[in-house]
Amino acid sequence: MTRALALFSGGLDSLLACRVIAAQGISVQAVKFVTPFFGYELLAKEQEYARMVRERYGIEVVLRDVSEAFFTMLRNPAHGYGKNFNPCVDCKILLLKEAKRLLPEFSASFLITGEVLGQRPMSQRRDTLRVIERDSGCTGILLRPLCAKTQEPTLAEREGLVDRERLLAFNGRGRQPQIQLAKSFGITDYPPPAGGCVLTEREQAKRIAWYYARYPKVRLNDIRRLLFGRHFQLPHGGWLVLGRDEAENARLEALHDPADFLVYMPEWFGPMGVLHAAGHADDFAAAAGLVVRFGKKMTGASARAEVLFTSGEEERRLLAEPLADEIFQGWSLAHASEGPASETTVGRPE
Repeated sequence: MTRALALFSGGLDSLLACRVIAAQGISVQAVKFVTPFFGYELLAKEQEYARMVRERYGIEVVLRDVSEAFFTMLRNPAHGYGKNFNPCVDCKILLLKEAKRLLPEFSASFLITGEVLGQRPMSQRRDTLRVIERDSGCTGILLRPLCAKTQEPTLAEREGLVDRERLLAFNGRGRQPQIQLAKSFGITDYPPPAGGCVLTEREQAKRIAWYYARYPKVRLNDIRRLLFGRHFQLPHGGWLVLGRDEAENARLEALHDPADFLVYMPEWFGPMGVLHAAGHADDFAAAAGLVVRFGKKMTGASARAEVLFTSGEEERRLLAEPLADEIFQGWSLAHASEGPASETTVGRPE
């Protein structure tokens, strides 16, 4: 049986591309590539996710982590960035290269995607679609079922593996053709259209660009920490991340590198912190003041609190007062969704 390998985002277009090809009696294996910027949380529940996609949409999907290759590409994408820190063209090229490499593993003859001509201004223009095919090495083996009739026939069409007449000619940003096609397949519970990649989000992109400009070596857990919490660039080079609630505190504790310092108040409820690249005493003092500032205020208690720093066998304790807001506001790598500074009401002590 002929088999196709599909790049699967989980959005409506990729769902439909899989179903259009499967409707021709072709076996479709979907692969969803993940990085901390998109889909990474699925790695912890891969079997559950695969079962949901199979039962809901009739599609077989596997996950593949391409984080390291993506981190390297992101530093210097050949085709540049979009409005924020999003290398959309180079991202698609990278994912197609990875998918092409997987063709023998799945005994697949060609690749499919859910791209639609003209739907996205950066990566789905006619000229850009051709560049993506060329630079990924996928010319002739990449079929875009939803807009195939607006493109030159692929090898699979020319060899009769796919009936071109049963493919589509979707064009532009409108969604009605996709919605109608979904109804014809009995698909009604598809996700709403969205970018799905944090690199397209302005405030998140600013943080990641800051990190890339500052650190020559990218660490996976650094990237994962960048996507939540409060972040501060301290005056002497330290980078402090504070959790904003109990869940974020737990995530920071799980993601901290042994070379970094875990920071918290052992006797008060407050944020967990991770302090990276701190070598100056003033940065430790600043971090301690921030931890106390965002801790829960205790009625009748002194504003001062002991802050504990631990890194492997090393331990430091500082008695600190809450840092005044006007001092640290210039240090903040602010996240748009954080809103006004507030107290952290949960956390240590346990």
